[in-house]
Amino acid sequence: MLPLSDFQKYIAEQALFKKGSRILLAVSGGKDSILMLHLFKAYEIDIGVAHCNFNLRADEAQRDEHFVKTLTQSLNLPFYVTHFDTKKYAAENKISTQMAARALRYNWFEEIRQQNGYDFIALAQHQNDSIETVLLNLVRGTGISGMHGILPKRDKLIRPLLFLNREEINQIVANNNIDFVEDSSNLSANYTRNKLRLEVIPHLKAINPNLERTFEQNVERFAEIEIFLKSQVEKIAAELISTKPDGVYISLNQIKLLEPQKLLLFELLKPYNFIESVIEEIINAVDKQSGIKFYSSSHQATIDRENLIVSKIESGLQRHKVIHPKDLTFKFANYNFCFSFSNDLKFEANTSKIFVDEAALQFPLIMRNWEHGDKFIPLGMKGFKKISDFFIDEKVPLHLKSNIPILVNGNGEIIWIAGMRQDNRYKLTQATKKVVIFELEN
Repeated sequence: MLPLSDFQKYIAEQALFKKGSRILLAVSGGKDSILMLHLFKAYEIDIGVAHCNFNLRADEAQRDEHFVKTLTQSLNLPFYVTHFDTKKYAAENKISTQMAARALRYNWFEEIRQQNGYDFIALAQHQNDSIETVLLNLVRGTGISGMHGILPKRDKLIRPLLFLNREEINQIVANNNIDFVEDSSNLSANYTRNKLRLEVIPHLKAINPNLERTFEQNVERFAEIEIFLKSQVEKIAAELISTKPDGVYISLNQIKLLEPQKLLLFELLKPYNFIESVIEEIINAVDKQSGIKFYSSSHQATIDRENLIVSKIESGLQRHKVIHPKDLTFKFANYNFCFSFSNDLKFEANTSKIFVDEAALQFPLIMRNWEHGDKFIPLGMKGFKKISDFFIDEKVPLHLKSNIPILVNGNGEIIWIAGMRQDNRYKLTQATKKVVIFELEN
């Protein structure tokens, strides 16, 4: 007899979905996913079945696909299948075969869900999978979030078998004479997760026969601790973090006062993908010279006088653009520019515009970013000034200096620090006959 009442109870307790929801089941053909399929069928929920063939086990993979397809058709359910060149994807992305299979299947499941109007994707992970996940996280290193194991629900993914352990699933499948296929790779100790399952966990169960229940209780505690920590970090973030157009500002003095410092700064910077080792480097650099930068996969953090400034790294930013007389409008990085020619010698005091003597220009011009050693003669002055010193005088944040566009003449002279100051050599004079107007539009 299927544990249908316990299945329904767990779904209700965890609020996994409502009775009228449409659920896409990820079914490999093994005991776990086949049991999940039979439970959903008995529950009379609107379901479809998705199966991935990763082409990793030759004839065995074809057998699994045929088994799941035949079973699904016998139950009169929608069936979706795809084939992946998993090894090629792993090689191209320089990741393990297991990581490649994970990425491929989750992306495909979501595509099928959206295309066919399913509300959730059901995965057949159980309590022992959660134990293995916690142990893996501990071995590899983890924060508090890695201690709660596998969550019953995350976004569109649900795991309705987490109320069962492996032994219970084996017993239910045997008692109900449920057919399934065995993945031979599950018996290989070459995979880290299998090594835990086959060699480590049996020793732990010898010490504690109720290992699954103990881990379930621990996971619940860690999940509650994580909720509490998250609420505290949100309060601290509201007090410490100031969001500005150019990034997120956190006072260096406030960082020094955090207690426990490493944990809280890690949680504050987690949304920006900074890893623990970088957090340690930031803490060690708080009292050092301004200008030190730290990087995550998506952001940079800069020690800038009184603040740590976190800003997004713009991928593929343009660093150099050639400008011809016909290029009356052009884009550089995230800035839009235009220029025009005029016989009107009027001048307008506006930092977003410059008025240049056409006779002084040598096309093509160059728009680029600031480089060390750049110098110009600021409008109204006679001598040269290093742009780095100009930035300091203008209190330009360190993390923004390298992004400010610089307009350069064909002879290599700087014409304009866009949006800030024109070079005095290119101002209008009594001898000017024609004006070129450059404008920063945003």
